[in-house]
Amino acid sequence: MPKTLRNKYYKYLTYEKLMEAHIKSRKGKGYRKEIINFNLKQEEYIMYLLDKLKKKTYKHGGYQVFYIKEPKVRKIEKSRYIDRVVHTWLVDNFLEPTFVPQFLNTSYACLKKRGMHKACLDLQKAMKHCKRIWDKYYVLKMDVSKYFDNINKEVLLNILKKKIKDEDLMWLIKEILYTQKREKGLEIGNYTSQIFANIYLNEVDIYIKHSLKVKYYFRYMDDSVILVKTKEEAKTLLEKIKIFLKENLKLELNKKTQIFKNKQGVNFCGYKINEYRLKIRDNGKRKLKKKIKYLKEEIKRGNLTSKEAKKYLTGHMGYIKIANTYNLEQKLFYTEET
Repeated sequence: MPKTLRNKYYKYLTYEKLMEAHIKSRKGKGYRKEIINFNLKQEEYIMYLLDKLKKKTYKHGGYQVFYIKEPKVRKIEKSRYIDRVVHTWLVDNFLEPTFVPQFLNTSYACLKKRGMHKACLDLQKAMKHCKRIWDKYYVLKMDVSKYFDNINKEVLLNILKKKIKDEDLMWLIKEILYTQKREKGLEIGNYTSQIFANIYLNEVDIYIKHSLKVKYYFRYMDDSVILVKTKEEAKTLLEKIKIFLKENLKLELNKKTQIFKNKQGVNFCGYKINEYRLKIRDNGKRKLKKKIKYLKEEIKRGNLTSKEAKKYLTGHMGYIKIANTYNLEQKLFYTEET
């Protein structure tokens, strides 16, 4: 994929590419009613989408709204399945190939072969290095205030236009972005929102690395960490970054943003990290214990087998895998077969 997208919309607008997007979108979710219904007439639906996208008469549908409580209360706006197929087609064929190669290798959220585990391990490796060369150093921890709600759509479009010179493609992007007539905010439930959010903050990534010349910088979505030798350096960087965010991206940092000594360790991606230990934070332990307790009760009632219960813990096992949690695992996961 070239650095600038020109005249690629119709090249990738094929039955085969849309079918690939459908197959990927349904993966692991084939039991859902809306996907079962789509599968029954998938050829017809794909042809329908192909026609609508070719004629540019496609209209993005509305959203189903619900709330999740973990890890914090969030509003999720879920689009129709047929629209999610379009999202996947757009991201996989255009947005990821064009923008992801431009991202820093210390940006980790929603990116293949990266993720929170690599983010934490890379940060810890850098902390060990800073301890070795400086002994004492400072951590600048930054968190954007209500990030997804405050992404400005006009600013986002201007960023996208730097790389996308294809008017047909921009038409589709605008159709998705402006389904809900608001000037700012991305729907957390959209597959497109993840890549849009990364593209948006990549602007500050580039500024921090290339203009401010920061060597030790790590970001997982709107949560970022900088390691520097002195507190004064951290303060200076923080003020410059605040100005850049406000003037260029219309964003602000929240009150969780702070500067502290390395000996305190740093909370990042659900872990408490220092140079020698990587621990699950207390609230993470509480959630895990609660989940284990519930599953053990279900096993005793005969509603689940131990094997089935372990499947529910796949994500949690990945979460604790890289941490120093041997004693916790022994306590939590010992369950007699019933």
